[in-house]
Amino acid sequence: MMDISALSGLIDIIENVGFPVIVALFLLIRYEIRMERLEKHSKDLSDTINKLRRDLS
Repeated sequence: MMDISALSGLIDIIENVGFPVIVALFLLIRYEIRMERLEKHSKDLSDTINKLRRDLS
């Protein structure tokens, strides 16, 4: 069985390392989703511009 000081040390490690890792992963996932949306909208815009150019020619 672990004594209180060992358990306290383990909790400190989880607080100091675990929380920043979770926050970083959360932000990276959100960033990836936004980048995928941006890529899709950029492609749609490019397709629309190309279509308009063909219609004007």
